[in-house]
Amino acid sequence: MPVLIIAVVLIAIILIASVKIIGQAEVMVVERLGRFDRIARSGLNLLIPFIERPRSIDVRFFETDVGGARRVIQGATTRIDLREQVLNFPSQPVITKDNVTIDIDAVMYYRVADPQKATYSIQNLPYALETLTRTTLRNIVGEMELDQTLGSRDIINTRMREVIEEASIGWGVDVTRVELQSIEPPRDIQQSMELQMRAERERRAAVTNAEAGKRAAILESEGQRESQVRKAEGERDASVLRAQGMAEARLAIANAEAEAIVRISAALPEGQAAMYLLGLKYLEALPLLTQGKGSTIFLPAEASGVMGALGGLRELLNATSRNNDSAGDVPRSAGTRSAASTGLGYPDVPKSLTDGGTT
Repeated sequence: MPVLIIAVVLIAIILIASVKIIGQAEVMVVERLGRFDRIARSGLNLLIPFIERPRSIDVRFFETDVGGARRVIQGATTRIDLREQVLNFPSQPVITKDNVTIDIDAVMYYRVADPQKATYSIQNLPYALETLTRTTLRNIVGEMELDQTLGSRDIINTRMREVIEEASIGWGVDVTRVELQSIEPPRDIQQSMELQMRAERERRAAVTNAEAGKRAAILESEGQRESQVRKAEGERDASVLRAQGMAEARLAIANAEAEAIVRISAALPEGQAAMYLLGLKYLEALPLLTQGKGSTIFLPAEASGVMGALGGLRELLNATSRNNDSAGDVPRSAGTRSAASTGLGYPDVPKSLTDGGTT
């Protein structure tokens, strides 16, 4: 019975060691008598006891505890993960071209494309990738100044990926991405950069305020100019309209005077219209002449003739009015108004003036 139990235990151990169940996206490198034999894929795989065995590879990754401390965990495993993996390592000091030491934290994404090369071409794949990333980062950043380094992350990522992929192509690794997580300059450099940034922002604010003031002044001047132009145009249009109104008024007055002269000429004997109009002008001027303190008024020599003509015209008009009254039995006052309504516009001439005398 003891021998049987021991035999059963040994058979169970051998079966457990011989039967390998590999998960999805995982492979296993199988060696036969110490040499590479095949790649065991996902699923159930049987190994020949004591002849075939899986080959282990080194793994290395970071772990963060509850307190935020990061620690490196190293180990070995027989399962090779074909998924994209993240290689995150602590920040490292790098000296720039202008002799400024900065701490750069980088992360790399890679995928095992050839498990056989990843197992036999490099002894410790994660450590090799980390060391290659560090040296490449120092070489690239060492050719740049601090300001260029801070503003050229995409360029640094692209160059690092190209260099690392070219160097690791023989390791069966496909580098998919290299990223810079953070770039931390020294504290004094950060303070200088903050002062510079504050000064730059103040300069931009001053420039913006100046541009706004200039724009406001330009808009104000344009508004004043537009207002003056509109005002000048309005005054011009008003002047034109006033001139047109005055011209039309003067034209209407001239037409009315012409019509009155025509009617006067038709109502008076031939050649007496001019004397009648001249007499009217003299009569209009008499009130102005009598406004002074003196009581003596001197009339020109021709005025006596004009007044005599007006007296004769009055007698003529009175005779005309009497004829009209006798013909139509119209009162004298009505006939006088009728004569005045014809547009003659003559006033009542004083008797002293009709006698041809002077006062």
